[in-house]
Amino acid sequence: MLSYPNIDPVLIALGPVKIHWYGIMYLIGFAAVWFLGQRRAAQPWSVIKPEAIEDLVTYGAIGVILGGRIGYILFYNFSAFIDNPLILFKIWQGGMSFHGGMLGVFVAMWWFAKKQNCTVMQLTDIIAPLAPIGLGAGRIGNFINGELWGRTTDVPWAMVFPTGGEFARHPSQLYEAFLEGLVLFVIMWIYTSKPRPTMAATGLAVLLYGCFRFFVEFFRMPDAHLGYLALDWVTMGQILSTPMIIIGALMVYFAYHRAEKA
Repeated sequence: MLSYPNIDPVLIALGPVKIHWYGIMYLIGFAAVWFLGQRRAAQPWSVIKPEAIEDLVTYGAIGVILGGRIGYILFYNFSAFIDNPLILFKIWQGGMSFHGGMLGVFVAMWWFAKKQNCTVMQLTDIIAPLAPIGLGAGRIGNFINGELWGRTTDVPWAMVFPTGGEFARHPSQLYEAFLEGLVLFVIMWIYTSKPRPTMAATGLAVLLYGCFRFFVEFFRMPDAHLGYLALDWVTMGQILSTPMIIIGALMVYFAYHRAEKA
């Protein structure tokens, strides 16, 4: 068993002002999109110019934050929202959903694409290889916070989390950081290093994330107020990831099918 590092979630505290590691991870994700997006937008096949990346990051950040928060409330805490709708605005209490954030980004990119005179899929194809760094950084933030830990286990790398009781658990946040962050980034960056049919990159990213998330859910502890939703093993994360797998696969198929016909 490994020792949990017990990193202080607060990086800097200046009186009442506190800078949390989790917030820093969001900044790392947005900075990565800006830096790498500049390089991708400079390619001859890009539908936007490098100078548009700054606005793209702004739109994407708004989509992530609003979509992530609304998605968490609707998918994971809807009963509490019915009792007290104001919890939607209590972001200091935590609670963000990747699936909600993804939908928020799609809405933001749809709006931004209209301003850039391109399709939303052309735009999301550009950001598809950039987002995994933010996903991986966010999972590391979860690990530092000691939240979203895994199921109990006796594997040699298990950890006892401060909020997880006395039992050793899978560090599932690190599994997700590796798969959703590093592995997904490497695959998508290599895949998009040359022109691909419109929608193929977006579809592949959606497909792979869905597969990785579905797999890691077998090691991650479900939210206590939800538990397992079916068969004593199906989680909300798996239910939300299943449509991603199907839709992502269909997007890749139709992208290449349409390109062959063109």
